[in-house]
Amino acid sequence: MLDVPHFHVVLVEPEIPQNTGNIGRLCVGSHCRLHLIQPLGFSLEDRYMKRAGLDYWKHLDWKLHDSLDDFLETVKPANFYFFSKKAVKTYWDVSFKQGDALIFGKETKGLPEILIEKYSEQAVKIPMPGETRSINLANSVAVAVYEGMRQLHVSSPVD
Repeated sequence: MLDVPHFHVVLVEPEIPQNTGNIGRLCVGSHCRLHLIQPLGFSLEDRYMKRAGLDYWKHLDWKLHDSLDDFLETVKPANFYFFSKKAVKTYWDVSFKQGDALIFGKETKGLPEILIEKYSEQAVKIPMPGETRSINLANSVAVAVYEGMRQLHVSSPVD
């Protein structure tokens, strides 16, 4: 378990095991803690999720939560951000801090609109000027994590 992760990556009701596996691998490589909010659209034993995470899953610092409220009450992040195409401001408008929670919705529906309305100041989007409505969940998490790491001036250890 990480003492202080760079970020808490939160997946609310993820549906596709390959995405979760890839995000788990990303979290291992970026010193982030992964939080999965139930219900999940797959079994944690799913071979596709494990294959996507390759042999990194055993190194992953992760937690399973019954609900988003459970996560917020248990972890108590100082700052949290909801990533949604329905948000008004972009993630470029955020000054990320170590330990912030980056919260993402399920692949097919995103986060509930009521959350985006309730937490409009914490809602951010990844701009999509092209001809697609969104990018893959694992790609979205990577964009957010690496922007946060850039802001924290995180670099790779010297080999």
